[in-house]
Formats: sequence, C-alpha cells, structure tokens
Amino acid sequence: MVILTDDQRDPRFQPTRENIIEGMLWLVSEAQPNDSLFFHYSGHGSQKMDQDSDEVDGSDETIVPLDYKSAGDIVDDEMNALLVQQLPRGARLTAIFDSCHSATALDLPFIYDCNGQPKQQKYSRKTAGMDLLQSGLSLKGGNMFDKLSGAKKAYSTLSALANEGKAQDITAQTRSTQADAIMFSGCKDYQTSADTNVSGYGATGAASYAFINAVRTGGNLTFAELLAKMRDTLYGKYEQKIQMSTGFPTDMNIPFVF
Repeated sequence: MVILTDDQRDPRFQPTRENIIEGMLWLVSEAQPNDSLFFHYSGHGSQKMDQDSDEVDGSDETIVPLDYKSAGDIVDDEMNALLVQQLPRGARLTAIFDSCHSATALDLPFIYDCNGQPKQQKYSRKTAGMDLLQSGLSLKGGNMFDKLSGAKKAYSTLSALANEGKAQDITAQTRSTQADAIMFSGCKDYQTSADTNVSGYGATGAASYAFINAVRTGGNLTFAELLAKMRDTLYGKYEQKIQMSTGFPTDMNIPFVF
C-alpha cells in the first residue's frame, strides 16, 4: 500500500506530482488477470481547456498535486493512460475521486444512473446557459479585457455544444478498456466536492465519507445500490451528486466487490 498525505515530513510520501504518478505506476505495474486494485484520491480538483476534443464540456478535468504551482496539475488524459490503459483484461481497478470537477477524472466513457442504467455524457445545459449569459454581460458592459474574455468564453461554450456528439465518440473509441475499471467520483464535472467532519469518521471529503459509510453499513450491495446509498447519504446536505463510470459497458446490478 502507498499512502501520500500533505502533512508528511518525508518528501517521498508527500502528494507531489512526481510521487502521485509514481504511485499510479506502482499500483498497475505487474498487474495480472484477476488482480483487484484500489485507488483513492481525496484533494483538490480543477479544470483546464481540452486539447483533443474528447470532452463534452470543452474542459479536461485535473487533480492538483501539492507542488502544482511549479509542477502543474495531473490531467484526466494522463490518468487514463497511467491507471487504466496499462491494465490487462481481467484485472479490476476500483477508483474513488473525491475532488471538485471529478465526474470524468479518469475519462471512462460509460456513465450510469443510480438504477445501473447507462446514460450519455452531456454538457450541462444549465451551465452552458449561465456561461453564455455571463459572456453576454461581459461583451455588453465590460472593459476591453472583459469583452475579449467574454468572447473567448462564448466561443468555447458554443464549440463544446457543437462538439458534444464527436467528444462522446472520441472518448468511447480512445478511452475504453480491456480491464474492469470502475470509478466513483465526488460530483459532476461542473460541480465542486465538499469537506465534512462526521463523528466516527473524522475529517474527510463528503464523497469519501459516503463511500465508507455505505460499505460499512450497506451489507451486500450491488454497484448501483452502492451509488444510490452514497447519494442518499449526501442528499439534502450537499449539492454535489456522486457519479459512477466504467471503462466498458458493465452490468451494474452485480455485487460490489473490491
């Protein structure tokens, strides 16, 4: 087991970009069919402009290492290549991303509702509408910098909407997996993930708490039931909505096992 935390004095066990990537490579190295691997990230998440047209919202999702100011974020395209594409057929990876903007942090192409039914990745129409409204206000009343920024944002939003179908196809063609890769993420790509501090669980991310609570108290759950229980745990307390995705079409009404 490799554990990286930002309170470590030993630099080898701090969550720097290099250490996180080395930990990912360690996890999947020498993986064999029937191996079961577990990856958990609880920390900051962000977004940056998509460079290869595989994102329905025009933004790549990232995680933010301790040394991000000097070393940069780790982008979802990288994490898919490092953690997912290296795995052989028959191996299983269960990943938890408890971070902001994390729904597609591993770029897994198949997303499910809490009934275990697949659903298409879509650019949130509400988010797109708010972005276009803000762009319009900047173009109408801002200074020159605001106008340029607003025009750029409007172009990016409209381009993402036009590219939505193509992005879905690219993700399915290039990010599908041989291995059984399953990810639970703290929120949708346009949402943020909250922290919490619950008696008996300590200070954690809300999604981490929901996962631990569901596994501890839920009995023999299917993957779909696990997702539903995690969502129910946070319902009414947090706006974020936990997501579930896989690397290939999967029956999510089978028992959850690590």
